Amino acid sequence: MFIARYPFFLLLIMTVLLLSACGNALVQERSAIGHERKSPEVTAEVPGRSAILDLNQSSDIDTLMPALIKNRVVYIGETHDNFSHHNAQLEIITAFHAAGAELGIGMEMFQRPFQPYLDQYIAGDITESEMLRKTEWYERWVYDYRHYRPILNFAKEHQLPVIALNTSREITSQVSKQGIESLSGEQRSQIPTDMDYSDKAYGERLNGIFKQHGDRADRSFERFLQVQLLWDEGMAQRAADFLVNYPEKQLIVLAGSGHLMHGSGIPNRVKRRLPISSAIVLPGDNLNVEPAIADYIIFPPDIMLPKAGLMGIFMAQSSDGVRVSELSKAGAAEKSGIQPDDILLAIDGQKVANTTDVRIGLLNKHPGDQITLDILRKGVLFGSKRISLQLVLGE
Repeated sequence: MFIARYPFFLLLIMTVLLLSACGNALVQERSAIGHERKSPEVTAEVPGRSAILDLNQSSDIDTLMPALIKNRVVYIGETHDNFSHHNAQLEIITAFHAAGAELGIGMEMFQRPFQPYLDQYIAGDITESEMLRKTEWYERWVYDYRHYRPILNFAKEHQLPVIALNTSREITSQVSKQGIESLSGEQRSQIPTDMDYSDKAYGERLNGIFKQHGDRADRSFERFLQVQLLWDEGMAQRAADFLVNYPEKQLIVLAGSGHLMHGSGIPNRVKRRLPISSAIVLPGDNLNVEPAIADYIIFPPDIMLPKAGLMGIFMAQSSDGVRVSELSKAGAAEKSGIQPDDILLAIDGQKVANTTDVRIGLLNKHPGDQITLDILRKGVLFGSKRISLQLVLGE
């Protein structure tokens, strides 16, 4: 892994001067009557000084750790569906643990009301499947859980507390539609009271993102900004509370890079509440590197998430259970004889009641694995019948 250190958050600007062979050789020019004529002297006007990124300062986790571990908080960015980024996060977490750090892991991916279930999972009181159901992972975060599974496995193995940082979707959805003033007293008690709107650069960056999605009558930048602040201020409050309640612990925060870059999302809002040392690490493979964007830029090896075993169906929740709404053309389900409107009842003997049960049932499956599907097929003349099918998962 390659890590570039940005001591003063500088950009690399390389200037190459190309001189023609004639112009480079000619310093003096003789006139037709034999007198020497000096070339005109050119003075370059430089409007500003270039910033330099010295790539010779690259390092790896081992050489970086003595500096990184001095910080009370380390923020590690990600693109949510990039497995390489999550592998880099785990690498840093593992290095902190190996160095003897008392560690907590804050995760944007979980919403605060579900903290008890994370605690129960880390303690071994509930299974992984129960944790995924109780935290409503597949309904609220949506991204493939396998991206984060090694991190949570490591936390559970070593009993590292995992902190649900995010604001509940019910609150952010309401603010997005009706504004923060629409929240009830009970809802307001779940969000920070000291929302800071003073960072103009933060607002300008968000406005640029907002404009990329085009103008719509049902969208308001003010509400968009309020939602972003709810996320960032809420996650900062949770992180600061953990640090106050556990003064002996350090915290690694895992969040989308947009919440961390320039420090204006979560990091500066934590520091406003609690003056502590911190560092920001961002993956550089798809980053527009700018001055002051981070403390370290990390370039993890390109590691792909293993392909999941797929049934080749589109699912819809119905009153009867999980309905097959559509089949992928030439997919595994079509080949096995599944039909649209079939109701999934069980996977390998495990009851299926909702789409989460299906995803959990396939969590440990790979392309080429065979599963047994119990389905309910409704008939017009002869009523419904239960059918058991063998299905070889595709990719």
